[in-house]
Amino acid sequence: MAVLISPPSAPAPQAGARRPAGRGGGAPPAARPGLALAGAALCVLAAVLLGFAANLTVVGHLKHERDQQVSYDELRKQLAEGTAPVGGRDVEGKPLALGAPVALLDIPELGVHEVVGEGTTSGVLMSGPGHRRDTPLPGQAGTAVIMGRLWGYGSPFAGLDRLPVNATFTVMTGQGKAEYRVTGSRRAGDALPVAADPTKGRLTLITATGPAYTPSGVLRVDAELTSPVQPSPPRDRRSGWIGTAEEALKGDSGAWLAVFLWTQALFLAALLAAWAQRVWGHWQAWICAVPVLAALGLACAGAITRLLPNLL
Repeated sequence: MAVLISPPSAPAPQAGARRPAGRGGGAPPAARPGLALAGAALCVLAAVLLGFAANLTVVGHLKHERDQQVSYDELRKQLAEGTAPVGGRDVEGKPLALGAPVALLDIPELGVHEVVGEGTTSGVLMSGPGHRRDTPLPGQAGTAVIMGRLWGYGSPFAGLDRLPVNATFTVMTGQGKAEYRVTGSRRAGDALPVAADPTKGRLTLITATGPAYTPSGVLRVDAELTSPVQPSPPRDRRSGWIGTAEEALKGDSGAWLAVFLWTQALFLAALLAAWAQRVWGHWQAWICAVPVLAALGLACAGAITRLLPNLL
């Protein structure tokens, strides 16, 4: 008679003993949320750093070129229609928006051909040179001021320190072409120029000085108007009546809200990427996540760049 022998049963687990990790196990479940948060934070940091470097180099220059083309088309249309601004307000009497095109600056000695926007905040100067809003427009009586970046976003004023005395350049506005002759340049500590005749015109071009992307001072190039002075309509802002963000080497504190919102969106996208990696798989998740993280990283870094000095 055959005897059936059953296999020995596995011993019952002792109380308090841990079950070994099985397939797909690894870290205890309680540790996974912490790892996901750490991974998301690293993704955010990497996206912001890469976006920051791109904004100040390739992407920033591409943005500058695109914005310049759009502004040039708009200014050219306004000049043809006779609606280009000649003061601080447009043809409908509304204050000019920040970044609105107001002039076309041509400096043959430096190969500069740039549309000038209204205002000198860091955001405006990402698109090109900016006109300081508490000064007259070029071609009018008084001292007009135009600021431009030294290194980032097209670096339109990168060679301003090489502009020689007696060099000539022009600025086209809604009142026609204004011609200027350079009279000198100055840095911190240099003597101020002789006070300008209020009935004559002068223009000061301003940019930063110092090593790449680390501005340490301000360079001012003065020029006198050699063409006829144009009428000056009343301006809404008197000299000195501008916000701190429009002064030389100042950042735009109003960008903090944008930085906060873009950072939150980037962190949420990184968490979703970590979750998708567990559900879909490694490659599937990151093929979808990388473009989103890159776009949000660029947007976040662009907002952070607005906090930096406007002449950088």
